Amino acid sequence: MSILKNNNVKKTKQIEKKVIGWREKAALPALGVKSIKVKVDSGAKTSALHASRVKIFTENGKQRVRFRLHPRQNEKEKWVWAEEDLVEKRLVKSSTGTTTLRPVIRTKITLAGRTYPIEVTLVNRDMMGFRMLLGREGFRKYFLVDAAKSFLGDK
Repeated sequence: MSILKNNNVKKTKQIEKKVIGWREKAALPALGVKSIKVKVDSGAKTSALHASRVKIFTENGKQRVRFRLHPRQNEKEKWVWAEEDLVEKRLVKSSTGTTTLRPVIRTKITLAGRTYPIEVTLVNRDMMGFRMLLGREGFRKYFLVDAAKSFLGDK
């Protein structure tokens, strides 16, 4: 596997960009998810995570969001309740052209041995093939994508 250096970063700190495939396995440790299959999509700006029973509430003066997450496609018996601070609500245009207002959370993702913060929108992805879509804002600082390969981060 080749590793390329990002020349757009300040000279004092160069980040080595690993190559990942168009689909990868990741973890969302703060949400209690040890493994989730993600579709890496450079055409999408924002990342999206499958969530149901989304409830926004106020606790100690802060807006928070509680939701249920099914990390594996077609396994509705296995789910995790998660809770995070609400960053904002954001208008997002889906691949079908529909614009929806979605809650946004900030959490950490572990992908290809690297753990870093990421913003994700919460949306029902039951009809999609992947429980999580990793948009370019969620990987561009750390990875390059080989669209012909899959699961390179596991190696």
